[in-house]
Amino acid sequence: MSRQSVTFTPPNDDWLKAQVDSQEYSTKSDVVNDLIRKARKEQGELDLLRAKLIRAEQSGFSGRSPEKIRQDTKKRLGGNA
Repeated sequence: MSRQSVTFTPPNDDWLKAQVDSQEYSTKSDVVNDLIRKARKEQGELDLLRAKLIRAEQSGFSGRSPEKIRQDTKKRLGGNA
């Protein structure tokens, strides 16, 4: 593992200490690593969503009516839409 020196503002350091004191985490490093894992996962999900939106925009306009789109969506979702 890589070792780093990081400086935190007092409020952030207090928050990190509180996470460790609550016994949710063993060390401040565990807290920071967990936050980074969550941020990376969220970024991946956002990238996937962004790619889907770009594909949708590039596919052009639909010739279906709003009612037809609703019907197709209900059918695809098993009638629960």
